[in-house]
Amino acid sequence: MKSSTIRTYQTVHTWTGLLAGFALFVAFYAGALTVFHDDIAAWQNPPWRTTMDAGVSTDALIERLLAEHPVARDDFGIVLPTDSSHAAYAYWQDGDHARFATASQMAAPRTGAAENELADFIYALHDSLGLPVVGLYLMGIVSVLYGLALVSGILIHLPQLISDLFAMRVGRNIKRLWQDAHNAIGVISLPFHVIFAVTGALFCLFTITLATLNTVAFDGKLIEAFGKATQTTPAVTASGTPARMLSSVELMQRARTAALASGVTTFEPDYLHFVHYGDRQAVAEVRGLSQHTLGTYGTVAMSAHDGSVLATYVGHRYSLNGISYASLFGLHFGSFGGRTVQWLYFLLGLAGAFLFYSGNLLWIESRRKRRHLDQPRRTQVMARATVGVCIGTCLGISGAFAATWLAVRWDMDAALPQRVACYGLFLAACIYACARPIARATVELLWATAALTACTAMIDLISNAPAMFSGGSPLGWRVVGVDLTGLALGVVFACFARAAMRRARHGHTNSVWALRAPAEPTP
Repeated sequence: MKSSTIRTYQTVHTWTGLLAGFALFVAFYAGALTVFHDDIAAWQNPPWRTTMDAGVSTDALIERLLAEHPVARDDFGIVLPTDSSHAAYAYWQDGDHARFATASQMAAPRTGAAENELADFIYALHDSLGLPVVGLYLMGIVSVLYGLALVSGILIHLPQLISDLFAMRVGRNIKRLWQDAHNAIGVISLPFHVIFAVTGALFCLFTITLATLNTVAFDGKLIEAFGKATQTTPAVTASGTPARMLSSVELMQRARTAALASGVTTFEPDYLHFVHYGDRQAVAEVRGLSQHTLGTYGTVAMSAHDGSVLATYVGHRYSLNGISYASLFGLHFGSFGGRTVQWLYFLLGLAGAFLFYSGNLLWIESRRKRRHLDQPRRTQVMARATVGVCIGTCLGISGAFAATWLAVRWDMDAALPQRVACYGLFLAACIYACARPIARATVELLWATAALTACTAMIDLISNAPAMFSGGSPLGWRVVGVDLTGLALGVVFACFARAAMRRARHGHTNSVWALRAPAEPTP
């Protein structure tokens, strides 16, 4: 490859990485935590803290829904609880607005699906930086830039790929060590990054892409065709003849039997969908989670009156379109392989965050004036932005955990404290990084993140220890796992703080990361 071509790819790699790097750091760090979405939800609402309406059965919830909102009879859903200590809630359309309610909320249903769930807030940070609509499209553009950075990066290092892949040259040359770590992590995890870039762009820009193709290439027929291709509930017309509906327990049991006969090893229902409830032609659709398959979520549609199976989208009965669509979600979120794959995706998410952080550090180091007392303004600005945004993101998310812990114990609505703590600490970290010397801000913010992360986990572990270890509930062990992971992350941040302090004290003095007074320029 010509040297001019390599330089072109280097320029593309550098600038696409810098433009997308900050947003991708947030997406990857929050995404690593989102892999354990259900565990974080259990941490906020552990099984020994029973919520209101937890004892209300699904059939009783349906009765209350139809008594209060009979218009919902034509089309509504029931989101099933993850365990017996939490409550199911209903979902339906009221005119142009979506409504959600547990049994006691039917008189005044809420407009949001999640009730102050920390896990959903972290997912929103991963999905759209916490910015509705605009953030989603922004992350789509970021994913495209991310793909360009991947392609250009692999082309740059392709000639030396084998020889330099595992070359970790530890020594006084810090830049070379960071370069080796950046390259090794990038190449080893390349297949996963390709998956994340492609699926991320598809998810975030799907609506725009569909609307554009519908207008440009399909003469306005694509949206209708896509709806038919992805619809899993059979289209039926109400007969007008009332009929008795099977209980939700019986419907789920029949759906599980049909799913297991379709080649999956597990099928755990998590959502029920009813059309024309109470009519002889009523349809009940049961969605469930299956492990060890790319089509993680499958559905079985049945007659709600007699339980006869109308359609099955599980295992080998998935259509090609359905398994392709479902596989995108399984590959992106790592939901197809149980705990082993979840931990792998968690580590890959943290490694991805490190990849973008180290990329910024390499850019800064490459532009450092080694023989000058004063560093260029662009180098200082990038260093402060990297410290503020990257460490501020970690500090803010740890603050959201701490705020949620306090809100739950004070019986407060956790939504506002979560956001105030997360965004407030993030902005405070950015301001702090601008106000303090760069080296001191780095060390102090890392220590603050380590202390907040570890203390929140330790306090929760101590306060809930008796309940956690009594009975050996699987959900109880999930809570323990979240706390132990928090302690481990606290230790990692503390190690980073010590390394940053060591670099500030003993590294090259003509650097933005140095604490000592700059040395005189050498001749």
